[in-house]
Amino acid sequence: MLVSDILIEKQVWARSGKTAVRKYRCTSGRRNGRVVSSVAQCFRPLDIKKRISLKKTKARLGNKMARKAKKTKRINPLSKRIQRLNKSF
Repeated sequence: MLVSDILIEKQVWARSGKTAVRKYRCTSGRRNGRVVSSVAQCFRPLDIKKRISLKKTKARLGNKMARKAKKTKRINPLSKRIQRLNKSF
């Protein structure tokens, strides 16, 4: 029996480069609530080095990153389409 047979992971649409692809939102595991490309990633151990690196980057550029992400979600046609597709789920 596979992990995906036991747990029901929610499928969502997400951006990958310039295309919309199907991904999964973890409903359990260490990455609960995060969108990942495969169900197995929900249960992988966390990479501490990456976590520390992102923490430093967010401390330095957090507001700038947030503004840029907000603008992309508001303006980019693909982002708008993905938002519309995910509302049906």
